[in-house]
Amino acid sequence: MNTARELELKPYRGYADSEPLVSVIIPNWNGAIHLPTCLDSLRHQTYAHFETIVVDNGSHDGSRALLASEYPEVRTVALDRNEGFAGGVNAGIRNAGGDIVALLNNDTETDPDWLAELVLAMQRYPEAGMIACKILLFDRRDTLHAAGDFYRTDGIPGNRGVWQKDAAAYDAEGAVFSPCGAAAGYRREMLTETGLFDEGLFAFCEDVDLGWRGQLLGWTCMYAPRAKIYHKVSATGGGVLASYYNGRNCITVIAKNYPAELYTHYKRLIWAAQWRIMRAALKAWRGEAARARLRGQLQGVLGLPALRSVRRQIQASRRVPIAYLNSILTQVD
Repeated sequence: MNTARELELKPYRGYADSEPLVSVIIPNWNGAIHLPTCLDSLRHQTYAHFETIVVDNGSHDGSRALLASEYPEVRTVALDRNEGFAGGVNAGIRNAGGDIVALLNNDTETDPDWLAELVLAMQRYPEAGMIACKILLFDRRDTLHAAGDFYRTDGIPGNRGVWQKDAAAYDAEGAVFSPCGAAAGYRREMLTETGLFDEGLFAFCEDVDLGWRGQLLGWTCMYAPRAKIYHKVSATGGGVLASYYNGRNCITVIAKNYPAELYTHYKRLIWAAQWRIMRAALKAWRGEAARARLRGQLQGVLGLPALRSVRRQIQASRRVPIAYLNSILTQVD
């Protein structure tokens, strides 16, 4: 099998005589302990035509001093406060020059061929606006964190292959719903049409939300198994924070993106899933994370009226048939 080093990179849109510029964007909040592993691995990429942008979300742990002294090749976008994953990434995209935007969590290590394989996948699939990478656990490199994301008919998203051993089933390229934002590639042409990440989501589910908007416009997502990274998983976010935002944002994503025809067909599944989550949280009421999940669900429901105009705009822009959207959802009973 050819490696990325052996494959010739073909000219890309707008670059008849050169390789496409990739902008690697890394949001950071108090991640000085993680950044060296991540940035050192980028120095060993076999694909050289990229820029690295670290967006610092108001860190107070010496992250900016570390970047200035040890990583002069990195461009730092310094924000005054923590704007979350969505706000941080958007600030990076606005400062990026690449035709391909590659997202990377600060608590990751990249395989040397990560960017080369991502670019090759973009070239093989011109209809793809998104590329999902193979994300393996940092400390158990034979175990998956994500092989792209799925979206179920009951409105619940998830990581393909999460916690499973990396096996042959996850070595094949193929279409998936969306990429996991810990390591993802986006075609700038798609982002120009969809808009950037929804900063109202702050963090969690923002990658699935953008995936929905891309799919509604006809941009597909392809899984590139040889574009590999290793992820520490929730090293810079999780627990109560994740519980709240997942509870809220899961409902928000449904309200914005789920087409009416599909919602009518699957609404019993959708609200049954939310009830199961609520019931489980009520049973674990003494746990802080469970209470945060309930608060998130409540905020998601209370926020529904404010999403009407956004939903109308998103749904009016849909270019693909309902049958296609139904086919890319993971069916549940």
